[in-house]
Amino acid sequence: MINFDPAYLPYPSTRYPIYARGGIVASSSAQASAAGLEALRQGGNAIDAAVAAAATLTVTEPCSNGIGGDAFAIVHYNGKLYGLNASGKSPLNISIEKVKGDFGNPEKMPQLGWAPVMVPGAPKAWARLTERFGNLPLTKSLERAIHYASEGYPLSANLAPTFSGTANRYKAASGDKKIFDEWFKTFMPAGDGPKVGDMLILKNHAETLKAIAKSNADEFYKGTLADRMVEDSKEFGGYFCKEDFSSYDAEWVDPISINYRGYDVWEIPPNGQGIAALAALNILRQFEFKARENPETFHRQWEAMKLAFTDIMTHVTDPRFMKEDYMEWLSPEYGKKRAGEIGERACMPKPLNPPKSGTVYLATADGDGNMVSFIQSNYMGFGSGIVVRGTGIALQNRGADFSLNPAAANTLAPGKKSYHTIIPGFLTKDGKALGPFGVMGGYMQPQGHVQVMTNMIDFGLNPQQALDAPRWQWIEGNRINVETGFRPEISRALARKGHDVSVSLLTGSFGRGQCILRMDNGVLIGATESRTDSNIAII
Repeated sequence: MINFDPAYLPYPSTRYPIYARGGIVASSSAQASAAGLEALRQGGNAIDAAVAAAATLTVTEPCSNGIGGDAFAIVHYNGKLYGLNASGKSPLNISIEKVKGDFGNPEKMPQLGWAPVMVPGAPKAWARLTERFGNLPLTKSLERAIHYASEGYPLSANLAPTFSGTANRYKAASGDKKIFDEWFKTFMPAGDGPKVGDMLILKNHAETLKAIAKSNADEFYKGTLADRMVEDSKEFGGYFCKEDFSSYDAEWVDPISINYRGYDVWEIPPNGQGIAALAALNILRQFEFKARENPETFHRQWEAMKLAFTDIMTHVTDPRFMKEDYMEWLSPEYGKKRAGEIGERACMPKPLNPPKSGTVYLATADGDGNMVSFIQSNYMGFGSGIVVRGTGIALQNRGADFSLNPAAANTLAPGKKSYHTIIPGFLTKDGKALGPFGVMGGYMQPQGHVQVMTNMIDFGLNPQQALDAPRWQWIEGNRINVETGFRPEISRALARKGHDVSVSLLTGSFGRGQCILRMDNGVLIGATESRTDSNIAII
């Protein structure tokens, strides 16, 4: 167990860690946490709770994830860690030449429409997790999600504004705007953006969830739902064929880790970007930190994150296409070499401009020691803007990260997985599970993982304070955004070191996290994000 003083509260917070023994579900939606709790009460375990919460999040937070999204998970079951990669793959009929010909020779992949849509992996993740580890059938775990979709739920103050903002984006998009018609019918049936407290009812979404539950997701990949996705793709200029769906499956993978000050921090291997968090921690473990609120601490963290990102974003893609051995970034030699490059001044890595995105993260634990770190995403907000007619399936736009440069590692190719931003984390010590953690939010995610881990391990913050502490985010070059709670005198000191520091009022851009830790006596400690609608449900 991490040593921390529960009474040590250096940062303003409206929340305290939650303690429980029978189980915890922590997610960014009160309804999703309640759905996970219901699964536990019905005899389910942490895996069933995670699937129930994940399916519910597609209904109650459609601005960040959906049935047509991707998922990753790290599962601790019966004393062993398992990884699941349910990221999608590109259509077999797509190519750089076709995209360039269809879209007027663009320099970058389109962000909206059918071009960036990949085969969704989330439904397959629910099915595979349930088959291997669950106590409940998928029909039972998805009951609450189906209820919220069919009967509706009231929109929160955090969620309601996203609908109008997205609508304006789709209206301003170039090209054929008819492809967004089903999105408007689904999410703005009255024509205007829904307001706080308005009920959102998603009948088609409910029917699709029922079909997925009854068929253990086969209907989505081999049945009429797959047929509908292929039909819409062909009619509106997409690239899907039936084989794209029938041949898809989620992959069981071995999580990878770095030992940081005696604790093992675990991530899913590439094509996910969790390797960036581990590479940064590999660099940072070469240093000793005296205090968090110190310019030298932040300087080294920022430089380590920039160096790690520069390497990972240049080389990571579908591991079948990678030329580098990603385990090299976890070697002591790599950590020492990169640490030696951190001097007194800010360095200038290769400029990169990560896009903004939407993702949901949840963590679950039960009284038997099982735990799940689960993350699910449509990528950029609602995703591609495509909702498959009559199904409620909002499709992700993960393919927007592909490069159209044939020489790039993450270049577009048929049947290929892209560099993927969503990453679940897990923490162990001496072979014993401590618990799941995650910070959602595009390229903020590995940066959030590094900050939460160092906050707890280096600086002794309890899990809630580790989430609540003011965050920073590397943007590009030497540009760093910090939250309003970041101390001005430290910002000025870092500016003198060459960092371009700006205070950002966009709290949501700094990620949204959850964390569960298991104490030596079996008691569970839950912490949830204060920057959004996060909620913890316990037994």
